[in-house]
Amino acid sequence: MAAAPLIVSDESPLARLAASVDGAAPFLLPHQVEAGERLRRLVERARLGPRVTMSYDPARIASRAASGSGAPDLADSAIDARRKLDAIAQSLPAECGGVLFDVCGLLKGLQVVETERGWPRRSAKLVLRIGLEQLATHFGLTQVAQGRPSGRTRSWLHERLPLD
Repeated sequence: MAAAPLIVSDESPLARLAASVDGAAPFLLPHQVEAGERLRRLVERARLGPRVTMSYDPARIASRAASGSGAPDLADSAIDARRKLDAIAQSLPAECGGVLFDVCGLLKGLQVVETERGWPRRSAKLVLRIGLEQLATHFGLTQVAQGRPSGRTRSWLHERLPLD
């Protein structure tokens, strides 16, 4: 049996959907949860989440005023993460991508997503599972790990040493 993926946040909607209730199979499979967690880490690295504190750093305020754009200077890792997120968004259907970003990236609850989009109850749950399966495929994750069927035997020892 495969080990359950590490879910960092107890607030994650994926954690509740990945939990087994009364011995029943969980709604989300481990590879789907791992795909969602990878997306969450990408969103965090891309610095797309809302800021919850005010920054009074004088250098930051001066650079915004001088540039006039109001956009913060981003690190290369944030720019790279944004490129990866853009590639993911292009590979997924629009509705799946939006739900994945809201639930995995911004940690919105499924009811909030359904209310914002005017969807019927429990519909975001199904769209989330479809999107996570497609995201897992994008990342190369499958339900069962498979390696090469066979490989040649390798040895650093070219000749057998005498046993005398």
